[in-house]
Amino acid sequence: MNSAKILQVLQLWAFALAISAILVAAGQRWSEPLPIGDSLVWALLLLPSLGMVLLVLGRWSLPAAPDLTLPGQERESEDSIQEQQ
Repeated sequence: MNSAKILQVLQLWAFALAISAILVAAGQRWSEPLPIGDSLVWALLLLPSLGMVLLVLGRWSLPAAPDLTLPGQERESEDSIQEQQ
């Protein structure tokens, strides 16, 4: 592993640790549970998945179409087709 990868892992780990510390502090500050409604649960379940689908579809590219000419055959260019007409 090179030093750039190790630095990225350490930054991600520090970010996760900071979020954990913030959540612990919030739990000590507000000890009563949050009121959870059905719409909040559905939003928390579906929105991350929908976001990931949109991200994947946005970056997805199809491979180029294969060349369907047989070996030994040459493809005619548009110029040569127009000259024949």
